[in-house]
Amino acid sequence: MNKVEVYSGDFCPYCVRAKSLLKKKGVDFTEYNVQKESDKRIEMLDRSNGARTIPQIFINDRHVGGCDELYALEKRGELDSWLNA
Repeated sequence: MNKVEVYSGDFCPYCVRAKSLLKKKGVDFTEYNVQKESDKRIEMLDRSNGARTIPQIFINDRHVGGCDELYALEKRGELDSWLNA
């Protein structure tokens, strides 16, 4: 089973867009609000090698990046293989 994690925040249009794509594909994911949970922000920074923007997305502990990177994977036809790895 896939483990998909999204580090996000309130009022973030890129977070909404990324989560929308995952929901459209029927993917269950765990969401961490880094604006409300400071320990999750620290965790995100560590896991993403210092990336500060949200969202930061991980599939099976593999760092995707943000919303643009997620949509780029989808456009290249690679997102499904990441999700089914």
